[in-house]
Amino acid sequence: MARSLYGKLALVLFILFGSVGMLYTSLTSFTTRMYQQEVNQKLNRALARNIVGDQLLSSQGEVSPYALKELFHLLMIVNPSIEMYLLDAQGVILNFSAPAEKIKRSAVSLDPIQRFLTTEDTFPILGDDPRDTSRHKVFSVAPIPLTGSPTGYLYIVLGGEEYDSVVDMLQRSYILRLSFWAALAGLVFALLAGLVLFNMLTRRLRLLASTMDRFAKSDFSHAISMRTHEPVTERSRDEIDRLQITFNLMVQRILKQVDTLKQTDTLRRELVANVSHDLRTPLASLHGYLETLMIKEGSLTREESRAFLDIALKQSERLRRLVGELFELARLDSQEVHIDHEQFSLAELVQDVCQKVQLTVEPKGITLKTSFPEALPFVVADIGLIERVLENILHNAIRYTKSGGLITVSLSQQSQSVRVQIADTGCGIAAQDLSHIFDRFYRADRQDPAGGAGLGLAISKRILELHGSTIRAESTQNVGTTMIFDLPTVLS
Repeated sequence: MARSLYGKLALVLFILFGSVGMLYTSLTSFTTRMYQQEVNQKLNRALARNIVGDQLLSSQGEVSPYALKELFHLLMIVNPSIEMYLLDAQGVILNFSAPAEKIKRSAVSLDPIQRFLTTEDTFPILGDDPRDTSRHKVFSVAPIPLTGSPTGYLYIVLGGEEYDSVVDMLQRSYILRLSFWAALAGLVFALLAGLVLFNMLTRRLRLLASTMDRFAKSDFSHAISMRTHEPVTERSRDEIDRLQITFNLMVQRILKQVDTLKQTDTLRRELVANVSHDLRTPLASLHGYLETLMIKEGSLTREESRAFLDIALKQSERLRRLVGELFELARLDSQEVHIDHEQFSLAELVQDVCQKVQLTVEPKGITLKTSFPEALPFVVADIGLIERVLENILHNAIRYTKSGGLITVSLSQQSQSVRVQIADTGCGIAAQDLSHIFDRFYRADRQDPAGGAGLGLAISKRILELHGSTIRAESTQNVGTTMIFDLPTVLS
């Protein structure tokens, strides 16, 4: 609990309210004390002057010891909280109403007395307390006599030792006690209300944390979304709502990525198996024929040796082509290929490629035809890589087109591109295989007399992706297949 966000917020709130409470109590006690002193001094400001003015201390202008004693006794009965002191002109204490053993000063400072008599300073004005060498209290004072040069002062301390502490003030004042308990109750109520509100505000955050824990414990394999009873709208959306939405999106993305990784791992295993198979088959054949030539050296006729060498050469060529395609695909994936964008005539490039593969299609009895308008805009691409795409697609079409079939290369102008369509009348592709034909080492379940590795279309797709284009296939079984892709024109 203490490590949770709610526990930390509760602790901070408790410390904050405790600090505010102590500060409020200290400030209240200080202001109450100052207010009491101010009121007391204001109310009794003229007390000493009235005593001196009414000649209660003197007869015929001189202080009478008997009158002083009687006055001290009378005032102590009327108001025991005050203390009276008779001072000389220098502030030395001559007589007092308090017990002698409690008097700690022999004189009091005249500075606060002069301020009291001559200025209108803001009250309270604190003077020396004869009972304590370090304490100061409010007072009332009057010169003796009231007019002329003073020979002494009547110094009255308002509020003796009985009001020296805050505890005494609280014990003696019902209003102060009531105010103190009301303030304490208010702080406790505010603390409890704050804890309840924090609990309500952090509930969704705790729910989100719990949901994330469950998602982590599920090994990131199960879809877990945070559900709340309150609908989330644009107006009510806060940081926690955004965290909730982000978490739900993150869960979906993680699950998708995990699924992709699983599929990639499956494809990787299949790739390793396919590569091993495709490499092992020509290697085994090549090794077998070469070994036969070594074993039967001198016993084979020239024609037999030539036939064995031809087969070995074909297997070597097949192996060379497979390794070359693997290297090319790896190079394209590593993005080390520099795309040299240039303007060229796609129609001329198609003509050149068709002429190169013509020698391949003629022995198989396949017709290769081109179809495109005369005025086609130039395209912007890497001419060498696009030539590789055209060769791969054409060789793939030749591989699966039987004798007497037709392969057509068509070009057409689109709004901002030139579309290339290469159609064949081969065996076609099954619907369940159509979406996988551009995957690496994927070969649909159809006769492959040439033993292709299934990398040509993957290489073509990657080259077009580097050009910002895509390739798609349309096919009907036993009718034929059409490969389609676009290249941007100069105007675009």
